[in-house]
Amino acid sequence: MGDYMSGSEEDYYYSSDQESIDRFENEDSETQWAPPKAPSCKVITKDSLLDAQREDLLRVMDLMSVREHHARTLLIHYRWDVEKLIAVYVEKGKACMFAEAGVTLVGAVDHDLPESLSTVMCDICIDDVPVSDVSKMDCGHCFCNDCWTKHFIVKINEGQSKQIRCMAHKCIAICDEAVVRKLVSKRHPDLADKFDRFLFESYIEDNKMVKWCPSIPHCGNALRVENDEFCEVECSCGSQFCFSCLSEAHSPCSCLMWKLWTKKCRDESETVNWITVHTKPCPRCHKPVEKNGGCNLVSCICGQAFCWLCGGATDRDHTWSNIANHSCGRYKEDGKKKAEHAKKYLYRYMHYHNRYKAHTDSFQQESRLRETIKEKVLNLETRDSKFRDFSWVTNGLYRLFRSRRILSYSYPFAFYMFGDDLFNNEMTAKERQIKQNLFEDQQQQLESNIEKLSIFIEEPFDTYSEEEVIQTRMQVINLSVIIDNLCKKMYDCIENDLLGSLQFSRHNIAPYLSKGIERAVEPTIGGSTKAGCNNNCQEADDQDNGKVVLDFLSLSL
Repeated sequence: MGDYMSGSEEDYYYSSDQESIDRFENEDSETQWAPPKAPSCKVITKDSLLDAQREDLLRVMDLMSVREHHARTLLIHYRWDVEKLIAVYVEKGKACMFAEAGVTLVGAVDHDLPESLSTVMCDICIDDVPVSDVSKMDCGHCFCNDCWTKHFIVKINEGQSKQIRCMAHKCIAICDEAVVRKLVSKRHPDLADKFDRFLFESYIEDNKMVKWCPSIPHCGNALRVENDEFCEVECSCGSQFCFSCLSEAHSPCSCLMWKLWTKKCRDESETVNWITVHTKPCPRCHKPVEKNGGCNLVSCICGQAFCWLCGGATDRDHTWSNIANHSCGRYKEDGKKKAEHAKKYLYRYMHYHNRYKAHTDSFQQESRLRETIKEKVLNLETRDSKFRDFSWVTNGLYRLFRSRRILSYSYPFAFYMFGDDLFNNEMTAKERQIKQNLFEDQQQQLESNIEKLSIFIEEPFDTYSEEEVIQTRMQVINLSVIIDNLCKKMYDCIENDLLGSLQFSRHNIAPYLSKGIERAVEPTIGGSTKAGCNNNCQEADDQDNGKVVLDFLSLSL
C-alpha cells in the first residue's frame, strides 16, 4: 500500500501551520454561524403523528375543496405523496383523478332520501327497512345499516379498513369513514378503534417518505424525509439506519448489494464452497471426505476406498504410484473446471470479507476511544496552556469513525461491483479492470490516511509538550481534511463512473455528507424544530466554555 500523503502533500497540506489552523477554524466558524437550513428529516412521535397527518389533509382539502374523508382517500391512493397528487391533478384533471381514487365528486349525488318514503328495500338482504335505518354513500348506493355494518366488520377484520369500497356490484367508490365509524361502533366498539388506528397509521404504512424507526426495542418514533428516500438517517433514539431498506446504514453499498452481502455472510453458501474446494464426495455414501495424507487412495468412514484424483470407487490394493485395477488418466473437463471456479470464487470472497471484517473490528475498537479521549482532554485543560480549544480532537475522532465505516462498507461494494453476480453484462472485462483499478487506488489512499489518523488519535498527546501538542493538532486537522476529500472523491467515482454508467440496472446509494448521518429533529409547536438557531447559539457558547468536547463525546456516533 503506497504512502498517499507523501506523494501529494502540495495538494492537501497548507503552506504553514498558522495558515492551516486559521483556515480550518474559519471553515468551522462559517459553518457554525450560517443561517440554519430547514431539516430534511423529522421525527414523528406518537403525539405529533396526528398533527403531521392533519397538515397534509388540510393542504389537500384546501386545494381540492373536498371534505376530510375525501382528502384522506386521495392521499391513501397516492401513498400520501402530495406532490404526486398535485401533478396528477394538473395533468389529468379533477374528474379523472377522483374516479381513479374512488372518490365521488362533491355535489354529484343527493344524499337525502325522498320524504314521502317510510320504508326502503335493501338490495342486499331484500328486506323493507325504515328510512331511518338506511345509509347512502357518496356514490348514491343505498343499503340498510345492518348490511353495511356486516360489510364493514368483514373488511376491517380482513385488514382492508383503510379503503372500504361500496357493496354495490362493480362500484369502486370508497365509503365515508364517518359512516363506517358510526355504524361499527354501535355493535363492535373495539373494531371501530381498530378502524381508526388503521386510518391513523396509514400515514406511515402507505407513505414512502415516512417510515417507522427499526430500533429494537421499538422507540415508537417514525421518521419523515423531505427530499430523497435514498438516504441514511438517525432517529432521536440514536438508531442509525438506511431509510430505503431499514437495515443498518451501509453506504456506499446499495440496498441490494447489502442484502446479498449480509445473506452471504450469514448462510452456509461459503461453507459449501469450502467443501467443494477441499473435499470430494464418497462414491458410496456421498459424504464429503477431506484428504489428510499424500496418498491418492483415500477411505471414507463408511469403509469405501476411492481415488482422490477422479473420485471413482477402487479396491484397497495400491502402491505410491498406482491403484490396483484402476486407471484415471482420462481428463475430465467439467469436473475440474467446476472445482477451479469454486476455488477462485471462494478466495475472492475471502479477500473482500477479511478486509471488511478487519475494518469493522477496527471501528469497534476505536469506538472505545471516547472515554480515553475524555480523560486526555481533561488533562490538557488542567495544564497552563495558551490553547484552550480542543475541538480538533473530537473533530478528528468523529472523522475517524465516519471514514472507517465507509471504508469497511466499500469492500462489499467492490465485491459485487467488479464481480459476476450483478453486473456481468454491464461492462467488458477490460472496462471492469480499468474501473476496478481506479476504485482500488482511491480505496488504498483512503485506507492509508485513515490508519495515520488512527495513530495520531491514539497517541498520549496529553503528556506531550506544548510544541508537540501543536504538531499533533496540525496532523489531525490536515488528515481530517484529506480524508474528507478522499471520501467525497470515492463517492463521486461510485455515483458517476461506476453506478452512473450502468445501462441495464439501477442502484442508488445514500449521498456522502461531511458532517455525517443527519440526525432527525422533533417538530415543536409553532412549526419550529429543536434544531433551530437557539441550539447553534448554545453550541457556540459551549465551545467558548470548553464544554462542547465532552458533550460531543457523550453522544453515540
